[in-house]
Amino acid sequence: MEEYKLVVVGGGSVGKSALTIRYLQNYFISSYDPTIDENYRNMVVVDNKACLLDILDTGGQEDYSSISSYYIDSGDGFLLIYSIIDKESFEEINEIAESIKRVKETDSFAGVLCGNKCDLEKDRAVERNEGYGLALSLKLSFFETSAKTTRNIENSFHHLVRMIRKLQVPKVKEKKKCSIL
Repeated sequence: MEEYKLVVVGGGSVGKSALTIRYLQNYFISSYDPTIDENYRNMVVVDNKACLLDILDTGGQEDYSSISSYYIDSGDGFLLIYSIIDKESFEEINEIAESIKRVKETDSFAGVLCGNKCDLEKDRAVERNEGYGLALSLKLSFFETSAKTTRNIENSFHHLVRMIRKLQVPKVKEKKKCSIL
């Protein structure tokens, strides 16, 4: 069975835990309780293929250079979360993406940018086209999500799994050496 390590990152109170819990347990957390770091493992089916997801829900970091390089290095894919009602959380995404690129030593990575809390349209501080533009510049996919209404939660996680699958290089079986007798 395939196993994928997904890392959920973003500023404090953007809804990282709410998205993760909603996806895994179909339960909405309505109160904010700061997360330190939580690990979840769950078997899911994506495109008719069972896989084991190892999801790390990171705490909201004040300094993204302090996000453990181990978490980034071991991650196969990343959900970068900002809140559509918090412009500052949106502006932090570039720094998070740069930390991932630096640790991974690459210009691109399997990642999905999620503009969360899209159920709070009346309080919107980040326009949809801004999120889409940032995703394009970072070479990420983009979804607006809502843990409250479940909008695009499963789509975001499953799309990330599909991205990882596309990026993984198939292992070539070593050819057996044959000897002439």
